[in-house]
Amino acid sequence: MKEQKAVTRYRRKYDEDFKRNALQMIEQGQSVRSVAQALGVAEGQLHTWKRAARRHASPTEQEVSQLRARLRQVETERDILKKALSIFSRQM
Repeated sequence: MKEQKAVTRYRRKYDEDFKRNALQMIEQGQSVRSVAQALGVAEGQLHTWKRAARRHASPTEQEVSQLRARLRQVETERDILKKALSIFSRQM
């Protein structure tokens, strides 16, 4: 039989600044996948950090993050409507 090599796994430890920067990238609109690939971190780890940050956030911080998410959504909707308006105005 062939000998099997033991796989050594180690845990990487990330400091708070690294975590904060990763979460800021996500908060600024980058996808979790792209941030994970850019930083070499598992997507699941980033989701864990997001959940932990939400639990420890003050109510005003949570409200601000919800409002920012809503603002991004409304801006996207506005951009779509602008494009539709330009398309329909050319056809008349």
